[in-house]
Amino acid sequence: MSARTRLGLRKFRSVEPRATIAVVAPASYFVREEFDAGVAELRRLGFQVVFDESVFDREPITAGSAATRAKALRDAWMRDDVDAIVAVRGGYGSAELLPLLDAAEFRARPKALIGYSDLTSLHAWVNGQVGATSVHGAMLDGRLSKGESAYDAASFLRSLSTEPMGELAIDGVDVLRSGEAIGPLVGGTIMQLAASLGTPYTFTPPDGAVLFLEDVAERPYRLRRLLVQLQHAGRFDRASAIVVGQMPRCDEADGRVTARSVIDGFFKDFRGPVLYGFPSGHTTTPMVSLPFGVQARVVADGRPRLVIEESAAE
Repeated sequence: MSARTRLGLRKFRSVEPRATIAVVAPASYFVREEFDAGVAELRRLGFQVVFDESVFDREPITAGSAATRAKALRDAWMRDDVDAIVAVRGGYGSAELLPLLDAAEFRARPKALIGYSDLTSLHAWVNGQVGATSVHGAMLDGRLSKGESAYDAASFLRSLSTEPMGELAIDGVDVLRSGEAIGPLVGGTIMQLAASLGTPYTFTPPDGAVLFLEDVAERPYRLRRLLVQLQHAGRFDRASAIVVGQMPRCDEADGRVTARSVIDGFFKDFRGPVLYGFPSGHTTTPMVSLPFGVQARVVADGRPRLVIEESAAE
């Protein structure tokens, strides 16, 4: 029986240097040079890397058919010699895999799933229906492929270890609502969370959740519409705290309306702390990787910080 978090999610086995990471492409296709550079970076970190040749399949929008992508993910998950799975990139397509995956089968073998953006669909499924932890972490395309100018290697490695990440006090994170709260950290890209509503894979945060929300290239009115949709579905009712990403390219071109002003106004009556500008997901600075499904504390005061109090790995 796998160890569990305080929320009751199964922990994945730790991913140490020399462990084997499988690379999959559950969403959009990619440029081969980005893939090769990302694989080289994983190897530089000390990991063994494996992948199925189907990762290079290409359809007009996605990296192969839904059936092919689902099979590659399942096969990697079931391999005893694979310790973690990292996606090449996001874009679109992860939600198409969900009807083709068996939560019970995945539950029997907890494993680190690493990614962000479109991978939010898989995080919500792994955290909610599989009942396991995951890592909102750097992918190959645009992150690992660019080296440490694009992702934070220390947090990437720490998110996969048995030691809690501890305090993350990062320059550029601002307090929108002061206070302190504690709860399980879950979330992802706002668009993907909203898109799950009304489906069998609806994102349902646990009571007291610390919600991490982020997105990219969504105009302010679209952000507000997505937030209202989540609000109408009651997805903020259970939250104890909100942590928002950097939201790049989400301001109006003339600067009159910004993502920050939308977030600030929307959560003006939220009862818990709200932080803005945390560098995970889509960022303009190196991306910080975060474990999902573990207990986290938000402290919104003169030194805002996110404290990861338990590990996602055993």
